[in-house]
Amino acid sequence: MTERIEIKRKNIAAVLGCAIFFALISCEEDLAEINKNRNTNFPSQIIHNADILQRDSGMIKLRATAPLIEKFEYIDSPYIVARKGINILFYDKKKPDVPGKITAKYAKFNELKKFYEAKGNVRIVSNENQMFAMQSVYWDQAKRLIYTSDTVYVTDKDGSTLVGANGMRAKDDFSEYTFFNNSGDINAEKIPEKGR
Repeated sequence: MTERIEIKRKNIAAVLGCAIFFALISCEEDLAEINKNRNTNFPSQIIHNADILQRDSGMIKLRATAPLIEKFEYIDSPYIVARKGINILFYDKKKPDVPGKITAKYAKFNELKKFYEAKGNVRIVSNENQMFAMQSVYWDQAKRLIYTSDTVYVTDKDGSTLVGANGMRAKDDFSEYTFFNNSGDINAEKIPEKGR
């Protein structure tokens, strides 16, 4: 009789163990299903009237001001967005006292890819006082490349103009750039002659 009681206890313990195991597995699956549908695309940080400085070895590289900046970091590809516009001053080691400027109605920065995009009345003024106007522009910081397929209007400091109807590609310091399907009123003195 004691043996039967002992066997029954072992069977009850085994049944309870199985029940607990299946209950835990079921709970994990329920939590996974709940979390799958949970929205994680919300800002983890919100900055109103932002004034952000980026430095490298003590030197200011970039200063950004915006009415609103939101950081989304609880997703696979975290990003920072300025939905209400942005003004950026960027500094070059060659001319640290003369910053370049970028303004746009919207900007987004993908942190992992080091990739920027700006949209809506984008204006870029280089530290050489050249102005580039377009509707959107992209900056691949890792490749040090700025590009757009939009029409680009360029005004040089001497007043000459250039239109790149099919966009441009440029180094991010604007030391070199290429315009596609361009036309304009260019100062002939600036065009180098071969053999000079």
